[in-house]
Amino acid sequence: MARKPDAQRDDSKSARTRERILDAAAQVLSKKGYSGTRLTDVAAVAEIQAPAIYYYFPSREDLIEEVMWAGIAEMRKYVIAALEAAPAEATPMDRIMIAVEVHLRHELNISDYTTASIRNSGQVPEKIRSRQKAEEAKYGEVWKKLIRDAAAEGEIRPELDLRIARMLILGALNWAAEWWNPRRGSLDLVVRNAQSIIQSGIGTAAPAAAPKPARTRRAAKPTPQEADLSA
Repeated sequence: MARKPDAQRDDSKSARTRERILDAAAQVLSKKGYSGTRLTDVAAVAEIQAPAIYYYFPSREDLIEEVMWAGIAEMRKYVIAALEAAPAEATPMDRIMIAVEVHLRHELNISDYTTASIRNSGQVPEKIRSRQKAEEAKYGEVWKKLIRDAAAEGEIRPELDLRIARMLILGALNWAAEWWNPRRGSLDLVVRNAQSIIQSGIGTAAPAAAPKPARTRRAAKPTPQEADLSA
């Protein structure tokens, strides 16, 4: 299931060994967590001697940092590719639903890197999270645009705060890595439920009507959504 971003691939023997180490680290980290990940376990999965890891990574922390960064970078690339492939007639809400599906499938079925990154975000020391946090911010911008576009088209309930809605959606999607068990429900079922809950939770049945003119000279207080869109 481990998968490295294509942009990072190299066909040289050294690069293949490095990638095998990263794949193994992602697998171990996703299952055992930060504190339980030992280089001897990584070496066993990668089928190399543990000291050889230091030829490619100066320390255990450097190896884990690379896995954590790659997990989010890969997720962002995967979601963007799916959105770019969306049909031209897709509405902003359709695009949100596409992103929901792609996020879940990538997190739960495609990439050990992404699973490891999501599961260990709160476990790794802050000093090795800087690259991951920068990549998380870039991925957050993808979702910010998706939700703002839907709000601009009247597809999101006007009383909702867009930032809070976005954070709740991403939090719910990411938490699936902690509880999903394929023996208790297929991934397709998880995707369908997530799409239904999110669309019914934030969406409007029809584009919102234009606001009525104020009856007094006092300026109307902007909704949280209007304030977010103007920010």
